[in-house]
Amino acid sequence: MSQLDPFVGTWVVDARMPGVAPAADAPVVRSVFEWILGGAYLAQRTSVPIPGVPDSLAIVATEPADGRYTQHYFDSRGVSRLYVMTFDGSVWTLTRRSADFSSFDFAQRFVGTFSAGGDRIEGRWEKAMPGSGWELDFELNYTRDR
Repeated sequence: MSQLDPFVGTWVVDARMPGVAPAADAPVVRSVFEWILGGAYLAQRTSVPIPGVPDSLAIVATEPADGRYTQHYFDSRGVSRLYVMTFDGSVWTLTRRSADFSSFDFAQRFVGTFSAGGDRIEGRWEKAMPGSGWELDFELNYTRDR
C-alpha cells in the first residue's frame, strides 16, 4: 500500500464538463486522501459545496496475494460502486465494466496522470454505453492544496 503515498494529502478538485465554460466564482471542492485503520486502507473524502453534486467517500484496498487494488466508492446519493484500480507511480486508473452494488447502465473509467512533481493529477472520466466505445464524460483534475 505504500506505493499509494503520493495520493496522501489535501487536493483542490476541478471538474470541467465538455462544452461548458468554467465559472469564475465556482466553489472550491476539496478531496482528502489519508491512511485509515493503521495504514491498511487509503480513504478519499471529497466535499462538494455545490447543490445537487454528491459528496463522496472512497476506500482503496489491496489484495495481499497479488497486490491488486480495489476502490469501494460511496456517495451522498446512496450510490455504491466497485472499481478495479491501478497505479504505476504516475498513471492512476479506475475501471468499472460490470454490475456491482448499483445498476449498470454504462461502463466507466477514470485515467489520471500525476505531474512530474506530483502536485497535480490531470484526469478524465470516460463512459461507454452498451455496444459503443469510450467517450469523454468530463475532465477531473486535482491540484495539491498547500
